Amino acid sequence: MDRREIAALLAYIGRLDPRTIRTDQGEARDQLAQWAELLGDVPIATRHGWDALVAARQHIRTSVYQILPADIVRPWESYRRDRLARHSDPTPSVDPDDQAAWTAELVGTRRAVAVGTAQPAQARAITTGRDEINPRLQARLREIGSCIPPAARAALAPYRPARAAREAAVAQGLPDALSVRCEWEGCLAQPGEPCRRRRIGPDGGARDTTPCATHPSRLDLAAAQQAGQAGQVQQPAVA
Repeated sequence: MDRREIAALLAYIGRLDPRTIRTDQGEARDQLAQWAELLGDVPIATRHGWDALVAARQHIRTSVYQILPADIVRPWESYRRDRLARHSDPTPSVDPDDQAAWTAELVGTRRAVAVGTAQPAQARAITTGRDEINPRLQARLREIGSCIPPAARAALAPYRPARAAREAAVAQGLPDALSVRCEWEGCLAQPGEPCRRRRIGPDGGARDTTPCATHPSRLDLAAAQQAGQAGQVQQPAVA
């Protein structure tokens, strides 16, 4: 607040609590200087919820003590802390290799949130919907074909042989059994999940399930689906 805004705030407070009014010109000047010194970094109001007049009115309504500059500063600091606690730093738009620019944008965003000129950026929830993928990421995935680089995929192959065998079969044009739901009774694995079998306890009841080899019926379903998709692709050309 500048001196003009603080003078307006003191005039407003004087209408609500006459005890703060200074009739002597020297006392009024000293009061204005004191409040300007203590409230110089506190805005009179922001676009997002802060208003010094509201803070002053609330104190006068709820306290029997004469208002002091600290009674405006405390709500302002609480307002700042609350906004920063709800803020999740968005990724800066500058080059991440430019450390100075990266830090400056983070600090500038936090300062704007703290002083009430920008709204806190909420952290986005983790979703599984493909519609939520960033368009730039989708373009990148279409360009490289996978989110795992080929070199990294080859290095991981010895540690996940089942996945590597599946990828090799798909590369050879064979059906991908895990692309369909398993209809084997007692399995019913969803697409992308391996087949499972029940473990029977001594009492004859099912205890749990464990991964097992892909059921033949699931391979047949995947082959039928692949054949149907191939027929749909070739049908317009034949016509």
